[in-house]
Amino acid sequence: MNLSISQEKPPLSIDQNLRLKDVIKTLPPEVFVKNSFKAWSTLVFSLTCVILGYIGIAIAPEYLLPFFWFFTGTALTGLFVIAHDCGHRSFSNNNWLNNTLGQLLLLPLIYPFHAWRYHHDHHHKHTNKLGIDNAWDALTPEFYAQCSPFMKFVNREIRGNFWWLGSIGHWAMFHFNWQQFEGKQRDRVKFSIFAVIAFAVIFFPLLIFYTGIWGFVKFWVLPWLCYHFWMSTFTLIHHTMPDIPFKTEDKWNEVEAQLRGSVHCNYPRWVEIMCHDINVHVPHHLSPGIPWYNLRSAHQSIKENWQDYLYQECNFSWDLMKNIINNCHLYDAQKIYVKFDQ
Repeated sequence: MNLSISQEKPPLSIDQNLRLKDVIKTLPPEVFVKNSFKAWSTLVFSLTCVILGYIGIAIAPEYLLPFFWFFTGTALTGLFVIAHDCGHRSFSNNNWLNNTLGQLLLLPLIYPFHAWRYHHDHHHKHTNKLGIDNAWDALTPEFYAQCSPFMKFVNREIRGNFWWLGSIGHWAMFHFNWQQFEGKQRDRVKFSIFAVIAFAVIFFPLLIFYTGIWGFVKFWVLPWLCYHFWMSTFTLIHHTMPDIPFKTEDKWNEVEAQLRGSVHCNYPRWVEIMCHDINVHVPHHLSPGIPWYNLRSAHQSIKENWQDYLYQECNFSWDLMKNIINNCHLYDAQKIYVKFDQ
């Protein structure tokens, strides 16, 4: 696809009396309505794609395996997006169903559902708040200067050409420590962690026993890495551009962060279909309760009413990724970002 990198807009004067709920009230009421048929048919579609992907991995000649790894990883991303709706309670009105289905869908990805859910809710509450947002927080020069040589190397690579591994580090660092939570949250997180550990302890040895080490790599590791390619890419592009600021808590504005700090990026249509429009991200940040199948109509309403607040839409391409990974290194309040070598 052709690149469409936005030109920097002049600083936007935010009405400090404007609240996110005022923006949400302008959305059509129907975008919040859940549709059971659309929700369950989406699940069937994604499960079918995953099954077809694994059949392809099992029977395809070796030269076609990269295609099926990528296809299966993309289909697994679609399952994650459904679990994501479960976490936001936008799949069903039944929270027991949301919790159970969300946990089941994340088991093959070894993602503790409740740990992810609570961390993700924190991201929504503090989007692009410097030092507090936990999704893909900007790296400050002060923090970078205190890093060991090894961690400096890791940070340079993860914010450079190896961005596609970023979500693996985030998964390992944030989602297996129940000590960060208290009360009922801690109990739920413990359950989610024990569930994925139990799944891994049973499933991985069986997979290796029946298919060997290469089978483990072929059927799980490589599709999982392709899934993380999309997780890292989506998460990075959602809120990172050379001219999108992160703000300290005293200067942070919720309307600016959710409207101007969220990026609508157009991907190839097959990606958007398989990943259930997770790229239509602005309405999702206005209200996570909007089901995925209503995001496009909600986005159209936002464009009609709040166009001046929106960051210019862009198209996914390698040039777009180079623009981000070559420039969005260390956060500077004046320049927004400076490169590592600066």
